[in-house]
Amino acid sequence: MTLRNVVSRRAAVGVLATALGLSLTAELAAAPAPHGFVVLREYGTGTPSRAQPYLDQLLAVVAKQNQWPKVSGRYFAERAAALDYVHQEKPDFGIFSLSAFLNLKSSLGLSVIGEVISPKAGGTKYYLVSKRASALDGCKSHPLATTFGADAPFIERVVGRGAFKLGDFTLVGAHRPLEPLKQVLRDEAECALIDDAQLEAARHIEQGSELKPVWQSAELPGMAVVSFARADAAAVASFKRTLGGLCSSAAEACATVGIQQIKPAGGERYRAVLDAYAK
Repeated sequence: MTLRNVVSRRAAVGVLATALGLSLTAELAAAPAPHGFVVLREYGTGTPSRAQPYLDQLLAVVAKQNQWPKVSGRYFAERAAALDYVHQEKPDFGIFSLSAFLNLKSSLGLSVIGEVISPKAGGTKYYLVSKRASALDGCKSHPLATTFGADAPFIERVVGRGAFKLGDFTLVGAHRPLEPLKQVLRDEAECALIDDAQLEAARHIEQGSELKPVWQSAELPGMAVVSFARADAAAVASFKRTLGGLCSSAAEACATVGIQQIKPAGGERYRAVLDAYAK
């Protein structure tokens, strides 16, 4: 083989490699980025591992409705773990419990695009219940059992709206949803601060009928469906437009996790609770 042939062959290989590289680069640039989701539901029953398959079903419908080739997401029950995921994976969309949404809205750049209507999930109304007390004052200065003791700004500003502060009570810590109810029934606490899901659960435990509401909050919005600041505007508009039909197309998944409806919403739906939280 002559020197000229060697040079020509190497030049041809170089041109081919360059063409393949440019083709691959073009394909990667043309491929749409995957859309990521994070769901944070605090203070609920069940575990993330049990909820994850139903989230996967919902996201499969989201992908189909919006013609997105790839959608993925994770379900969390604890704020710290959800935040780690957000910082590492940088999702475009999320569904947040109300207290988490209010706390994280500014730092994560969250914008409301929808609301989850889920009576079984709780968190839309709060109650003080007791066996003996007949009013809010009968709970003050006495032991109060609750799973919400670590969320004072939300409880005092949004739930209580000035009616009480957690410091008005002697807090009795609880970690599981039914625990505050049982603590009052065992006389370990005078009252319990619970939400609507826990109140419903009280009807199904032994002696639960002895627990009577002595105070209740105003009704609050449901879990917030949000977009992150990094989300593409066209993707946000598409997702919001298709929210109303999501549970119609994923009826089994929605019913299993207690979601009645997911509907489009804007910031005005949450304006009152945002204002209260900021005070």
